[in-house]
Parts: sequence; structure tokens; C-alpha cells
Amino acid sequence: MERQSTDKDLWVTHEQYERSIVKLALKVHESGWKFDQILCLARGGMRPGDLFSRIFDLPLAVLSTSSYREDEGTSRGTLDIAKYITMTKGVLSGKVLLLDDLVDSGVTLQQVQDHLKENFPAVTEVRSAVIWWKACSAMQPDYYLDHLPTNPWIHQPFEDYDSLRPNQLAAWLKKGES
Repeated sequence: MERQSTDKDLWVTHEQYERSIVKLALKVHESGWKFDQILCLARGGMRPGDLFSRIFDLPLAVLSTSSYREDEGTSRGTLDIAKYITMTKGVLSGKVLLLDDLVDSGVTLQQVQDHLKENFPAVTEVRSAVIWWKACSAMQPDYYLDHLPTNPWIHQPFEDYDSLRPNQLAAWLKKGES
């Protein structure tokens, strides 16, 4: 049963999520901006980062950040930014597309951009792209697919895994077989 979205809750299926990433990639492409590398923010930007890296045939770098840890991931905590960026070769440089799934308060995007300016002098330009831009954000991303004026909680299709534990896997798999 598919849940209905409201002003307070946006329910997203796997298919809608994947399609939204491709639509966002098209929007970035149609802008004409050419970038050298993609930097995704883990965890939310990992799937968009993977698809963008494949579509644009560019290297993918990963920076881990975390701020949603309280109340089963529904309340923002202190922002943690990893010290290092994971990438296959070289250093982060040139024009970088900073990719995440959404911008909520804008704190993460702003602090990561500040982090890049302070720690990666070879980066010449950073632009941000997200699927969802909430109106409550203090920062507007350079590219976004959907602006959400009512700031709903976004229920992404993989959030079920947040409460799934290894000892529950067998029962979870059986549930899907019926």
C-alpha cells in the first residue's frame, strides 16, 4: 500500500527516488556547467552520487557527514564532518559538484563548503545539487529538483533499514516472500 503525501510528510518510493536523481542530473546537464569531480555527502548523497558518477562518467569522492542521530534519526544533532575525503586517486580539485539528497536547514551544505575552502585549496569552484530543497533552509542549493514550501519530513524508501538489525534479517526476508 502506497502512503499518500501531505504537507507534513512526503512519501517516496524506490522508483520515484531513482527517477528524481535522473531528473536532477538532467537539470545539472542542461545548465551547461562542466565540473571535474563529484563529491557526495554520506549517507544521503551516496545513491545520487553513484548515479551521477555513472551518468557523467566522472570520479566520485565521498565525504561523511552526520547530524541526524537523536530520536531515531528525526532530530538534528551536532554536525560532524569527516577529516578526510575518500577518493580513488589524487586530491579534490577543480570544479566540484557537491551532491546530497536534500537541504533542510542549510547548515550541512554551508559548513561543508566552508570546510572545502579551508582545507582544499585546489578546489576552484563548488556548486551544490540536491533532490529536495526545503523552504526552512537558510541556504539555496545551486541545483534542486523540488522546492518544498511546507518543509515536510521526507520518508525515503530505504528508511526501513534504519531499524532492521542482523538478527531480524531472516524474518524480514520471509515477510517479503508471501
